[in-house]
Amino acid sequence: MLHYSYLFNKLFAMKNVDLTSSGITKSLLLFSLPLMLANLLQTFYNLADSMIVGNFIGAEALAAVGSSYSLMTFLTSIMIGLSLGSAASFSYNYGAGHLRRLEKCLATSFFLIMTITILIMVIVFLLLDWILASLNVPLNVQPAMKDYLGIIFLGLPAVFLYNYHASALRSIGNSVSPLFFMALSCLLNIGLDLFFILRLSLGVSGAAWATVISQYFSAVALLLCSRSYPVLKIRLKNVSFEKDVLKELMGLSLFTAAQQSVMNFGILMVQGLVNSFGSDVMAAFSAAVKIDGIAYLPMQDYGNGLSVFISQNRGAGKPDRVKKGIRISFIAVTAFGAVLSIFTVAMSRFLMGLFVSSPSIRIIYIGCRYLLIEGSFYILIGYLFLFYGYFRASGKPHISLILTIISLGTRVVLAYQLSRLSFLGEIGIWMSIPIGWALADLAAAFFLFFPSKKGHVH
Repeated sequence: MLHYSYLFNKLFAMKNVDLTSSGITKSLLLFSLPLMLANLLQTFYNLADSMIVGNFIGAEALAAVGSSYSLMTFLTSIMIGLSLGSAASFSYNYGAGHLRRLEKCLATSFFLIMTITILIMVIVFLLLDWILASLNVPLNVQPAMKDYLGIIFLGLPAVFLYNYHASALRSIGNSVSPLFFMALSCLLNIGLDLFFILRLSLGVSGAAWATVISQYFSAVALLLCSRSYPVLKIRLKNVSFEKDVLKELMGLSLFTAAQQSVMNFGILMVQGLVNSFGSDVMAAFSAAVKIDGIAYLPMQDYGNGLSVFISQNRGAGKPDRVKKGIRISFIAVTAFGAVLSIFTVAMSRFLMGLFVSSPSIRIIYIGCRYLLIEGSFYILIGYLFLFYGYFRASGKPHISLILTIISLGTRVVLAYQLSRLSFLGEIGIWMSIPIGWALADLAAAFFLFFPSKKGHVH
């Protein structure tokens, strides 16, 4: 009987993109486009829930599901950040041909991140009531949000498994397999959403179960796919507590996780402030922030793709390709960011209408004002994502963390101060975000042109 890994290798293990020798523009695009599409589809988990809940259940249910998005994004960002940081190590060792060290890093990081995931899962279940109170969730929204989160938290191990194996596959140049399984999972999620909500009338709980089932499908499928690559198999015997292996992994993973979680913790803090303005502003923000995130998600993923490109070429000893790749990336993000801004601002009314039924004119109006302010400055966040990818791949993830703290600090302080002005209100919250992006970009340019003399992680 044929082994399952052989079947997966024949059916789903796509051809890897050669990032160290083929044309730079071509290889960056071939590698980054599937990554963009996969993560775009991943956002459809909560997006599909929000669209179906908002249109078939009501504004309070939309507020519950939408507000859960900020919390879940914060929690999953820890696992995603740990996986991204580890992937920088994987890419470097793969590019350098250090396959034995790669196997050690893979196994060690897997068990470390798995342990952290389980701890997070236990903590959030124990603190759920306190979390809802801290987020200023209105009393009329709390029951639905608690039901939704109580189920969604069960999917955290699946989030870890998918993102870990996706990062491992991408580190060796395969960004297509994660896209393939995420596409299937997204379709499954939408189908289950409609079945559980419209047919079984399970409300927000149905949306949550649809998400969790779909997450486990993509996680298990990608785990089996990654095992079709001998170098990516996780073996207990390869778990290493050698000082240099732990230093490399912890230096990259913890800083990247901190950067990701701090960034999303800022959004979570802003969410608490938004909630204090009532359910209309809460619902508008929930819908608009998803549109916002989807709009600049391709630039975020391009930055992650650039990080893998730089890591592999650093490992292969090709600094000229690194420099050319960076120049090409900034040109691409400038053009793409401008197009995204024009489209999002021009189509804001239509985009908000996808989430909110036509009678909710005030919610749509508030959301459109948010998109007008945020959408005009997508180039700034695009540059910031490139800087994140560059510093992470260059063995300086602490700088990415510093940039995030600058962006976060500005966003939170200004949001709370400007929103107190009666003539601004919630608009003050929206204004604070692009200002934070701009200051972080300026700081990144300083670190780039005046680099520290401290050594790299690698």
